[in-house]
Amino acid sequence: MLHLDAEQTINALPFGELLPALREGFVRGAHSPARHHHTVDPDADATLLLMPAWSHGEFVGVKLVNVFPANAARGKPALSSAYVLASAVTGEHLAVIDGNELTRRRTIGTSVLAASYLARPESATLLVVGVGHVGSLAVEAYRSAFDLRTVLVHARTTTNAQRMVDTLRDQDLEAHVVTDLASAAAEADIITCATLATEPVIRGEWLTPGTHLDLIGSFRPTMREADDACLRRGTLFIDTPQAIKEAGELAQPIEAGLLSPDDIAATLPELCAGSHPGRTAHEEITVFKTVGSAAADLSAASLVYRSHRALGGTS
Repeated sequence: MLHLDAEQTINALPFGELLPALREGFVRGAHSPARHHHTVDPDADATLLLMPAWSHGEFVGVKLVNVFPANAARGKPALSSAYVLASAVTGEHLAVIDGNELTRRRTIGTSVLAASYLARPESATLLVVGVGHVGSLAVEAYRSAFDLRTVLVHARTTTNAQRMVDTLRDQDLEAHVVTDLASAAAEADIITCATLATEPVIRGEWLTPGTHLDLIGSFRPTMREADDACLRRGTLFIDTPQAIKEAGELAQPIEAGLLSPDDIAATLPELCAGSHPGRTAHEEITVFKTVGSAAADLSAASLVYRSHRALGGTS
């Protein structure tokens, strides 16, 4: 059985290959039961997540995620994960893959894949809100699908935003730290948010016609990055129906009677399969909310395994 570390996982998931693999996986489909949430330590809010998925005749996989927020006080990462991949034909275990990097890359890859259907093709200005584990990859991922010319960066800590801007400038990309989110949002063609906010950081009144808003951060009903006005002004898309229950941007207004599941235009698999055209007008505002899916994990893990084996890799 292969054991693939973080570096090997990164090398096997370049966005130019990951996005087509995700698209193919969403079109093909996979069996993916709702993720399992298990409380390990209620006092420390420690949680075990299990995300199984399988595709007939190909692969079966489970991602195991430990979320231990109290690790921040210990100087350790709050999240640790591993992906176990097996044959769906024989049941033989094939690989254990670094789950952190697999999740990180498939998460932003899913958003960029959605943007390829929902953002204007000529989009050139990207606003990145949040530069943490996922947000720090946003520019690399979006540049694989869009000809970005300007990147605006906002973070809770300005020094972190400046560090990312300096890196982008070293890559000969025009980049600026922004503190006025309202003005920056008005300039952006695409806004991508990857924060742990529990109160909206983006407001609908800031969005200009034609903007695409990408919401990554919230994965609990108590979390949200966009206000109700964003959803009212934009055409709403989601990665999977699970987002209705898990994302505060959706769960809260639905509970308040301000939004209905029928207001969701399509899921990402429907976009990939061509059953929904995606953006239909130049001035249309589009909103995409992702909470992650076991099917996307399986597609990414399959790509890691096949890439490694194609190179003659061993454990």
